[in-house]
Amino acid sequence: MREPQSIAVNEDSRLVPVWSIMAAAAAFVLVEYYFWLVLPDGKHPMPLGLRIYFNFSWGLLAALYFLMVGFVSKDAPRRAMSTRFWIAICFVMPGGIGAVLYFLLRAPVVSRCPACSTHVQSDFHFCPQCDYQLAANCGNCFRTVRATDQFCTRCGHELATDHMPARLRVLGE
Repeated sequence: MREPQSIAVNEDSRLVPVWSIMAAAAAFVLVEYYFWLVLPDGKHPMPLGLRIYFNFSWGLLAALYFLMVGFVSKDAPRRAMSTRFWIAICFVMPGGIGAVLYFLLRAPVVSRCPACSTHVQSDFHFCPQCDYQLAANCGNCFRTVRATDQFCTRCGHELATDHMPARLRVLGE
């Protein structure tokens, strides 16, 4: 398994790199230049409203394309996925299909077990290496529950009878 990069959840703004923002701005400016200075020299001039619409919408689409490639370049390492492969898919697949494929097929965020430092998926309840309980869950149906819940939201089981580890009980208080 690849070594995932760690970016805190509250630092999602760092998931779009500066080079991607600069490329998006440059793409937007180039589209503006094309639609305002190069295109009007044709035989049949476009009405002003249509020119503004095409200018703005195609500029935003070009900028969004570069922002999406930048996002994939930062998000894929967090999920222990191949960055080069997914950036190539985003560039090769036209019209944003590569980005849609990335969002449909991306792996869950990977984190570390606090006890043994093994890479575990964020939706795991227990560490597969050391059996450390990572999240609170119902003892009856084994669904994830919040540490502050008194009863399971799925089956109604009383969670106080489950002998939740002390570290999870402290989080709920």
